[in-house]
Amino acid sequence: MNLLTEPLKVISLGLDSFDEDLTRLGIGHVQLDWRPPAAGAPEMIRLLMEIEERRGEIDAANKLAIGRLLAAQPSLIGTGLAGEVIPGFDKFLLLHSGPPVVWEAMCGPMRGAVVGALIYEELAASAEEAEALIHNGKVRFAPCHHYGAVGPMAGVVSASMPVFIVENGVGGNRAYATLNEGLGKVLRFGAYSAEVIDRLRWMRDVLAPAMQRAIEANGAIDLKSVIAKALQMGDECHNRNMAATSLFIRNLLPALVRTSAAGVLEEVATFLARNDHFFLNISMAACKASLDAAQGVPGSTLVTAMARNGVEFGIRVSGMGDRWFTAPAPFVEGLYFAGYSAQDANPDLGDSAITETFGIGGFAMAAAPAIVQFVGGTAADATGYTREMAEITLAANQAFTIPALDFQPVPCGIDLCKVIDSGISPIINTGIAHRQPGIGQVGAGVVRAPQACFHAALKCFGEVFLKTPSL
Repeated sequence: MNLLTEPLKVISLGLDSFDEDLTRLGIGHVQLDWRPPAAGAPEMIRLLMEIEERRGEIDAANKLAIGRLLAAQPSLIGTGLAGEVIPGFDKFLLLHSGPPVVWEAMCGPMRGAVVGALIYEELAASAEEAEALIHNGKVRFAPCHHYGAVGPMAGVVSASMPVFIVENGVGGNRAYATLNEGLGKVLRFGAYSAEVIDRLRWMRDVLAPAMQRAIEANGAIDLKSVIAKALQMGDECHNRNMAATSLFIRNLLPALVRTSAAGVLEEVATFLARNDHFFLNISMAACKASLDAAQGVPGSTLVTAMARNGVEFGIRVSGMGDRWFTAPAPFVEGLYFAGYSAQDANPDLGDSAITETFGIGGFAMAAAPAIVQFVGGTAADATGYTREMAEITLAANQAFTIPALDFQPVPCGIDLCKVIDSGISPIINTGIAHRQPGIGQVGAGVVRAPQACFHAALKCFGEVFLKTPSL
């Protein structure tokens, strides 16, 4: 009977409406931030419980995988043409971002980039000729990830495009990424006008050779060090690369001066000075090289890739080899440039989420409060995202610390089981592409990886791992 006569001390657990009703009635209470495991999905809860019975094996596998990831030492060792330095490449192969996708299903920006690549390679003189080549079965498509590469937005890589070569000094594996074109009308957003093709050829004929000569003269560039410094200077190395680009140029500038003719030096310096995003592609390759070192560990639930092709969002898991687990690509919530709105947006696109998979980008937004002016939200939101991501990761990367969090290390190593158990999806900050080819970027924002990808991965992991004798 005392319950009805004494002041209530209430803990509210569950729906937000419970909290709202108690507040409206003036009853003091505490709202517990709780949700059922796996959002209450019975099959996922069962799998998590069965997997938990072999927790020791999974922990050992994850310790090995995350150890390889944290120990990776990515360095920029040079540039080269994709067809000459990426194993298995040929002139009729085009790489694209995200999980596998056929021409008929490709989004507008990716189709435009494919057409532009074929014109750039002089395999076609027009969009009509390019499409005829495709329909005749002459062109093969594959994800960048299948060739150790990563590409922003449409991600298209063709044989004579120059790529950065990044090598993991610990494991010896390599990763590749194209050179960043800058902003505006660019191939990665599906543009293929004459100015776009001319710029790509200048990058092949002038920029990339200048970079190669400078890197040879300078020696390999420690990218882990560049990223660490950039995080302490206000970058998160996905959508904000101003500090990282500046550090990279500063590192390479003396060698560029020594190895370039005056006219070439002026062209290259002007291009770099106008492109704050130049380091993005290098950052992506560094993350790819590090994560590939952790790939293929039996029993590991470490996520080693998140990528989007503008139609589907896909993930890979260390213990599941090269399999993709996909769901429809979500739309990005954010800020739009003047004259554009959500009606113009393409679903999420690009391989650049490799940065978040590694533990920078959206996971390190607390290091880059200024990014919210570009993607929306507040500085408090940026800090909140970083803290939240610690709940779904296996470790903290001591090499990368955040001044605004009293130099706490960034969360690193997305754990498949933690994502499903907590219901927290990885956060990604990203650009927004116009759904039509050639128009380009129309905004920027944040997006969550779809839980459906992780559910599909856990189901497959359970089917394989639980039927496998103890490791």
